[in-house]
Amino acid sequence: MHVNAPLVDISADFDTGNIQLLDGSDPSNIRLAILPDSCSAHFQWFHFRAEGLEVGRRHGFVITNAGQSSYPSAWQGYNTAASYDGVQWFRVPTEYDGQALRFNVTAEASGISFAYFEPYREARHFALIERARNLPGVQEIACGKSLQGRDIPLFRAGEGTAGKRKVWLIAQQHPGEHMAEWFMEGVIEALEQHQPWMEALLQQAELYLVLNMNPDGAFHGHLRTNAAGKDLNRAWQDSTPAQTPEVHFVRDHMALHGVDLFIDAHGDEEIPHVFTAACEGNPGYTPRLAALETAFRDALCQQTPDFQQVHGYTRDAPGQANMRLACNAVGQRFDCLAMTLEMPFKDHLDAPEPRAEWSGARSARLAQDLLKVVAGLVPRLR
Repeated sequence: MHVNAPLVDISADFDTGNIQLLDGSDPSNIRLAILPDSCSAHFQWFHFRAEGLEVGRRHGFVITNAGQSSYPSAWQGYNTAASYDGVQWFRVPTEYDGQALRFNVTAEASGISFAYFEPYREARHFALIERARNLPGVQEIACGKSLQGRDIPLFRAGEGTAGKRKVWLIAQQHPGEHMAEWFMEGVIEALEQHQPWMEALLQQAELYLVLNMNPDGAFHGHLRTNAAGKDLNRAWQDSTPAQTPEVHFVRDHMALHGVDLFIDAHGDEEIPHVFTAACEGNPGYTPRLAALETAFRDALCQQTPDFQQVHGYTRDAPGQANMRLACNAVGQRFDCLAMTLEMPFKDHLDAPEPRAEWSGARSARLAQDLLKVVAGLVPRLR
């Protein structure tokens, strides 16, 4: 046996996987590094499986390059997501010293997975697409292709009826923000349940849904970019079929069908709260849009304790918006209510949940709360 042969097998050779094993010779000090996105220096997302653990023994893991990640301050107050079975996820106490991220477990089974956040795996993504395809009243009206040829279906709940408001929801432009597709699963669940509030919404509006804008990046375990190293949420002014076909496809169909309300679901690495960013810096920003934003946020605060308006991004000064962002570009182009919804990677400090912290299930519940607010707001959109 080689002296340096790892005693614990570390693997990330699967969809959404990302880690490099540096030294596995000491099970109490397994040293790892996160790999950057393809064609990009961004890195923060990790997901790996450790096998060969000794039940009852403490095993320690060190991500050595956490301090060089895209958002190093985000590790403060962060706890690693873990799962023995890949289904039930919980958080592991984690320490960050400014350079390395450290966590350990006393093994309850021989194998365990760790991730930056509860991952939305490819098999579940395909299953969600099939659930959407099988929903009465929901049509796949188009299907784009990612840079590497993965499908990006566009679903519509409705028949394209004239006079109905067009509500667009997209998710996971940044592929490491897996809470965004969990959010979209909540949208599909709401359509499946046929609750009276959803029926009322669909009498007034049609939902246009993109479940995952960046399937290539998600597959490869990227944090922020597509297969060409492009940040899709910085491509809404100059998207091209050659480098950002994902955005190009959605923009074309927005132009075809129109937009009356736009929600872009994301996750924020640093801020432990749910919040929205909007279009106050757009050159076309008006009191009408400001009133709609206020009504939306106030109603969502009333609907769920998981939303708040105190913590978030600094508001853009008038005329100073970054027009490459989806929210700003769509809001300006269609003179509509457009918002970026941000969910945390950490626990949600307004309503903490110590075991799982912010999770996939909470992201899905937020989607249904948000849609209830949209149902009440639709008559005011125009």
